[in-house]
Amino acid sequence: MSSKPGESLGRRDFMIASVATLGASAGLMANASPAPAQGSPTSAAGGPSATVYTGDVIQGKKVVSALNVDDLEPGRKHLLYFQGVETPTGQHWYVSVTVARGAKPGKRVVLVSGVHGDEMSSVHTVQTVMNQLDPARMSGTVTAVTDVSRAAMEGMQRRWPNAGRGADLIDMNREWPGNENGLTAPSRHAGLLFNRLLRPNADAAIDFHTGTTGFEVAAFNIGGMDVPEVKAMVELYPVGQIFDNHVYPGVLHNAFMDAGIPAFTPEIGAARVLDLEMIDLFVEGTMNVLKHHGIVAGPMGRTGKDVSVFVGNSAFPILATQGGLVEHLVGLSDKVEPGQEVAVQRNSFGEVVATYTSGVAGEVTGQRSDAMAEPGNPLVFILFHKDAPDGCESYPE
Repeated sequence: MSSKPGESLGRRDFMIASVATLGASAGLMANASPAPAQGSPTSAAGGPSATVYTGDVIQGKKVVSALNVDDLEPGRKHLLYFQGVETPTGQHWYVSVTVARGAKPGKRVVLVSGVHGDEMSSVHTVQTVMNQLDPARMSGTVTAVTDVSRAAMEGMQRRWPNAGRGADLIDMNREWPGNENGLTAPSRHAGLLFNRLLRPNADAAIDFHTGTTGFEVAAFNIGGMDVPEVKAMVELYPVGQIFDNHVYPGVLHNAFMDAGIPAFTPEIGAARVLDLEMIDLFVEGTMNVLKHHGIVAGPMGRTGKDVSVFVGNSAFPILATQGGLVEHLVGLSDKVEPGQEVAVQRNSFGEVVATYTSGVAGEVTGQRSDAMAEPGNPLVFILFHKDAPDGCESYPE
């Protein structure tokens, strides 16, 4: 039987859904008396004025609880651990930090990955960029964090397994800018990182992601192109799509934006795998961004103009209405028209129980990669242009 495709989510509906998913902790946050953050060397609002070394050394790398990259020796790379929130046993989650401090002063760019624990291509992209940098030839500083959500990455799963109420799974990319005195460990972890590591060392920031487990995405960037500094950066990537949308509150790149730091989010294919071909595109684009900011020298690589990038400001979701096997009739980045069939679903007898069609003209930007789906699972997201976008919308991260 045929099903109606999903409708694009309006701002009001999305905000209601977002509040609901935050659960009881969000409601409690406004009323609870917070416990002090661990060993706070400075106020959260001011950020660290100097690097704070804890005195610990892990596998030969010094541990910091606050970082000011200007304190580090110019012209070389520095490998550090940042002391994050405590674990239930009283240890700490330590986050890997690589700082390439140029021999000459200049702009500071922060590269982040591992906010979701199943996004391996984002980690590899940042590692590859850092391995290409020669601080002796740089003007400025690039700081890379590759494993923000350490608790999630240990199990290569999307969400942080929080022990506060048994077995909560908390999405770190709904926690930013965090709260050092928050009611969950992920909230405090986000607050520590943002206040003491990320924000104080950024003139611009890039938060790398992939699709989630069971859902892969095309190569695209997410950012608000109404901000000139953001538009200039996202257009420097030789990838086929740009989602021109600020999306929803709580994501890391919006925390940077709220702090006056231009930021955006690249999306690099499927979770749990290394898509080396797609990674190369984002490495090339990120090096273009560093050249744009004068941090590294050399000619620009390919950009969005070279690949005829498609820009949309809305994502049209198509959700499963039945349970069963999913067969896609289109591929990532394919162009689709209204009414075009994009997927069919079959039950255990092989009978077609649902067909799914696009309600808009656009390009496929995400597809369910798991072969089975139950009602409510996203099957397809279609990037398209809406004359009057609703503001923040869902997207297939």
